[in-house]
Amino acid sequence: MTPVSIPAALLARAQKIRLIAFDVDGVMTDGTLFLADDGQEFKGFNSLDGHGLKMLRGSGVQLAIITGRRSRVVEHRAKNLGIEIVHQGAHDKLIVYEALCRELKLDCDVTAYMGDDVVDLPVMRRAGLAITVPAAPELVKAHSHYTTTREAGHGAVREACEFLMRAQGTLDAALAPYLK
Repeated sequence: MTPVSIPAALLARAQKIRLIAFDVDGVMTDGTLFLADDGQEFKGFNSLDGHGLKMLRGSGVQLAIITGRRSRVVEHRAKNLGIEIVHQGAHDKLIVYEALCRELKLDCDVTAYMGDDVVDLPVMRRAGLAITVPAAPELVKAHSHYTTTREAGHGAVREACEFLMRAQGTLDAALAPYLK
């Protein structure tokens, strides 16, 4: 694969990551909420993102979801992707995030968080690597180390996964089986 130049400081942050946590709405989805008359919620997830998450998990990076909303569809998506750490209804994401780091015995510097709105800022400012999407408010982008070029729900998560794998030297091995 063609090497992509990553600034040294960003590369150093990305190389250390052992856990990445994701917000859902506006990160794993495009942020649109479809609500039926009976209150059932529907979300659209991107299959490219899903495979990126599976490859990243296969490379040894732990995955987590920390989201303020509660939705059964998030449980189903996480199960489908093998994401075992799922925290929904997290109104104070920083408390949940710090408890997760303690539970996993990880220093915050070896974690990343991908969020898209001001409610994600406390975690993004604490994590070793903060990632956001192009549609995020300027304040969120100002506190991010990396802003994807792909939009949320349209490959942004895949881009973040491949970015981490490229920095950690695991991307080529993950893609090799598809190049036979």
